[in-house]
Amino acid sequence: MHSSATVLAVVPARAGSKGIPGKNLRTVGGRSLVRRAVESARSAALIDAVVVTTDGDAIAAEARAAGADVVRRPADLAGDQASSESALLHVLDELEAAGDALPEVLVFLQATSPFIDPDDLDTAIRRVSEGHADVVFAAASSHAFLWRIADDGSAIAVNHDAATRPRRQDRVAEYRETGASYVMRTDGFRQHRHRFHGRVELIAVDPAGAIDIDDETDLIAAEVTADATAEATADVVAPQIPDHDPSPTRAAPALNGAP
Repeated sequence: MHSSATVLAVVPARAGSKGIPGKNLRTVGGRSLVRRAVESARSAALIDAVVVTTDGDAIAAEARAAGADVVRRPADLAGDQASSESALLHVLDELEAAGDALPEVLVFLQATSPFIDPDDLDTAIRRVSEGHADVVFAAASSHAFLWRIADDGSAIAVNHDAATRPRRQDRVAEYRETGASYVMRTDGFRQHRHRFHGRVELIAVDPAGAIDIDDETDLIAAEVTADATAEATADVVAPQIPDHDPSPTRAAPALNGAP
């Protein structure tokens, strides 16, 4: 493991999953979920090292192949009732026990979010490392009218007055936690033993990629998104350079595709 890491990314990826068996090794766009998380972290300019904490041999092998270090998670921290915080704390304890310096900033990534943008990670890391916030998490804007079901079966408005239907542009912006990433000061996390502590900020991420894999339907949606992204990328073609100066009425072809 990298003892000099100032910013450490940790990806918890246990082997067991009731909703989708072997979920963390399922693929989106031809890459496993755990590989996608590791490669996003490694692509971030400000992340020094990446660790996958797991109880599974196949996940450990995939993590190492993707370029991550591996911390083997004990069985009591890999069950359905184990919290993500417990896995993160275990990694930090293992670092300390090995005599390694603890990172200043801890980046918690969830492999079940297949579209983590490295630039978003760098932005969040800067907010924390420069002292603007203790925690910065990924969130997507939402304009949904939320409801809950009361004990008597009736529907109750949660985030709005049911008798008032303001226009989208007139509503105060709201955000939903995507679960993709949480960037935090390591000392604060160890003190509070929870991902939310001190001053908490959010970074707004693209809602189109804010997919959390919980069931097969989510995997299908993620695959559609990955295919669309790949198609848009393929559509971006380099302009052809003519072997003579283009005439005033014939311009060189322009780039075609998504920005």
